[in-house]
Amino acid sequence: MSETLTLEKAAEAREAPAWAAVGAMALGVFALVTAEFLPASLLTPMAAGLGVTEAAAGQAVTATALVALVSSLLVAAVTRGIDRRLLLLAFSAMLVASNLIVALAPNLPLLLVGRVLLGIAIGGFWAMSAALTMRLVPEALVPRALSMIFSGVSAATIFAAPVGSYLGYMLGWRSVFLLAAGLGVVTIIAQIATLPRMAPTGSAQLRTLIDVLRRPGIGVGMIAAMLAFAGHFAVFTYIRPFLETVTGFSIDAVSATLLGFGVANFIGTLLAGPMIERSLKFALLSMPLLMGALGIALVTLQGSPMGHALLIALWGLAFGAVPVAWSTWLTRTVPDQAETAGGLLVAAVQFAISVGAAGGGVVFALDGAVGVFGAASLILLSAALLVVLGVRTRPA
Repeated sequence: MSETLTLEKAAEAREAPAWAAVGAMALGVFALVTAEFLPASLLTPMAAGLGVTEAAAGQAVTATALVALVSSLLVAAVTRGIDRRLLLLAFSAMLVASNLIVALAPNLPLLLVGRVLLGIAIGGFWAMSAALTMRLVPEALVPRALSMIFSGVSAATIFAAPVGSYLGYMLGWRSVFLLAAGLGVVTIIAQIATLPRMAPTGSAQLRTLIDVLRRPGIGVGMIAAMLAFAGHFAVFTYIRPFLETVTGFSIDAVSATLLGFGVANFIGTLLAGPMIERSLKFALLSMPLLMGALGIALVTLQGSPMGHALLIALWGLAFGAVPVAWSTWLTRTVPDQAETAGGLLVAAVQFAISVGAAGGGVVFALDGAVGVFGAASLILLSAALLVVLGVRTRPA
């Protein structure tokens, strides 16, 4: 009964879409993901500045990912009594503090402290994002709002590596993290100005994680989502060696192809909302099916550089809809515990990324990039099959 009243109050509160607040959340995503990706483009100067190896400096990325996984699972239960507006502002404050600590860190341990703070913010934000979107816009507009929020990821993917690398060369890597802290401050100002008060809903506890997983179709859905993300990241991790060894691209051609992928991914994210509004089931099924087919085409189509570049751009377009579709899925199937379900989905995705990259490495050692793409295609087609057999798109 209490859950029904909570949902009714939430529905009344979101009759008028709060697009400015959605935009502030998208800005937060852009700032968080930019900070997460910066070490990849600044690894060499960071290692030199700290007096450590590049492998050691690379643990800045690992620490963030591992902490984000744990944070995503615990945040709903640990913060169940806190206004969600204050919680988002706290995550943005952690983003600013993280970048400042990294920029001023005299050694690697202190730098890792800053990256741990970022991991808490990233995991917590992603776990809450779908549930809070439900409270900012009417139910019919949730897919469109999520596509706006996830466009921040695509924009950061395009922006962080080239701009971070260039500014790092011009100003030094510490200055880049100071600029990222400034972006976090802008995010806080935007969120203060636009986010409404959002009292906590539901009754999240640690046992709620198990309760949600036991609902009909939820476990199958989480596995299908993991397969979709694992297949994608297996390919994405080894896309450069594929383009260099199989396609024969120069470094300039590889860069241009990856830029095309990023732009197409951004467009796909924006198009995801209207497509999901028409049919969520179609989006969940068609994207891994298309990506699996594209992977097979990349393996079988030889001697066609332009063809490979086009197929990879189409891959980026297709993947743009995947995170939006699965986030929408949890808002529709677990609306009363969307925060807990969001934490489970984020953890599943983080685990899938790790498994996809690690498993891809094993296959790459045995059969090269072609083997990775072939195996990833089978994984993606398996995800599509699970969607057909067991994924529900209505409340479980």
